[in-house]
Amino acid sequence: MLKRAFVAPDPGRVRLRFASRAVLGIGLAVVLCGAVGHSLVAAITGGLAALLALFTVTDTTVRGQAVTTALLPVVGLPVLALAAVLHGAPLARDLAFLAVVGAGVYARRWGPRGHSLGVFAFMMFFASQFLHTVPGQLPELYEAVLLSLGAAAFVRFGVWCYERRLPGPVAVAAPAGGKGLARITTRQAVQATVGAAFALAAGQVLSDQRWYWAVGATWWVFVATTSRGETVVRGFRRFLGTVLGIVLGFAVAMPLHHDPVAAAVVVAVSVFGIFYTAHVSYTWMMLAVTVMASMLYGLLGVLDPALLALRVTETAAGALGAVLAVLLVLPVSTHSVTDAWVERALRCVHACTAEAAARLAGGDADPAPRVAELEAILGRVRLSLNPLVHPLSPMRSRKARARKVLALLDECAREVRGLASVAADPEASHDARLAAACWRVESAVEALTAPAPYARAVVAAPQEAEAEQPVLAHLHALERALVELAVPLRGARRASLGA
Repeated sequence: MLKRAFVAPDPGRVRLRFASRAVLGIGLAVVLCGAVGHSLVAAITGGLAALLALFTVTDTTVRGQAVTTALLPVVGLPVLALAAVLHGAPLARDLAFLAVVGAGVYARRWGPRGHSLGVFAFMMFFASQFLHTVPGQLPELYEAVLLSLGAAAFVRFGVWCYERRLPGPVAVAAPAGGKGLARITTRQAVQATVGAAFALAAGQVLSDQRWYWAVGATWWVFVATTSRGETVVRGFRRFLGTVLGIVLGFAVAMPLHHDPVAAAVVVAVSVFGIFYTAHVSYTWMMLAVTVMASMLYGLLGVLDPALLALRVTETAAGALGAVLAVLLVLPVSTHSVTDAWVERALRCVHACTAEAAARLAGGDADPAPRVAELEAILGRVRLSLNPLVHPLSPMRSRKARARKVLALLDECAREVRGLASVAADPEASHDARLAAACWRVESAVEALTAPAPYARAVVAAPQEAEAEQPVLAHLHALERALVELAVPLRGARRASLGA
């Protein structure tokens, strides 16, 4: 797991730049807050705002990222004020917090921007509980948030906007489903609210001062998940990361929190770890988050072993709330989500093949964007199947089928990339056999994606490719992969691959 987090491939050193820029942007925000005379509480609030702006804003264009960053205070400052005003009214505060949870998850239906604004709103309410914000502190906190967001934007869009030199990421929206409770985002909003209510009640039983950690655990378990299997696995990883972080917190935060310079270094290293590991290991990201939180508690003068132990139990309560909610309240099965993503991947394979064939026939079609889309979709397939291929999964036969599906889809992607590369060659010419091979690929995709009652359609065996025809070699290899996919996919439909 450690190797996966820190030795994972980093093409273009994007993760390294992402993490390094975060340290620079958040550091600048905190320094500016200190320079203008803000209190430690305001500096922490500002640093959190900068962290969220640099971490959660993921629009596909730089312009879109800038717009979303500008909208963060529009959503976050009213929520911060609401939390401060309700500080002395526990019942109203709790109901408002649950409303923010539900609205924040529901906002995911509007894509990356909705997700970012929902997370920022939740974290402003959460930060208010963390810092025990009262109305008299609001002017200073507003200034700190606005100053810090400006600093983060200055670093992201002015000093180090490496995204301008990279191909734009491909946005792949989740299958929307129907209306009302048939939509996944609606179901998740209900689940998150119910889970947060359980966590809030359990958290207050454990501590009437630190109960919000349980609600935070429930919230973050729901972020970036769709099905019940994904949520259960994420809950386990959050708890494991928190436990490991507490152990490290005892070793690092306890002896060093009295030294401001050492504390600042530990926080900076933790921020780097959060950003660097986020895309490869949720467990290690949570370890870094827990160490950072432990050090912040030290700076606030409330860190002790009992507090760190309480953090573990609150996290367990929050993760349990999330798991119970996804299992018992409007559950979204892993099987249904996986089926939808696998079908989208296969449709994209066919679209890539068709556009490559059109390009070879002398047309203006460009398969490259479709190849990028396929890579993004395969990322979602891996995420949806992650619960089944997890080392602790007890369903061995389904695990084997899931791994076979992933391996064959990866093979399809390799052949599609090779086909697109050949099609980009201006000297490549159309072959009469190409149309027939493309037709067979289309037929194979149609057979694999047919509704269950019609899923017994025959996928024709591929013909052998001549060594001197690279285009046909890629197509025939693609056909073979699709033929082999018929076995695990049909078996999955009969036995619910990811139930």
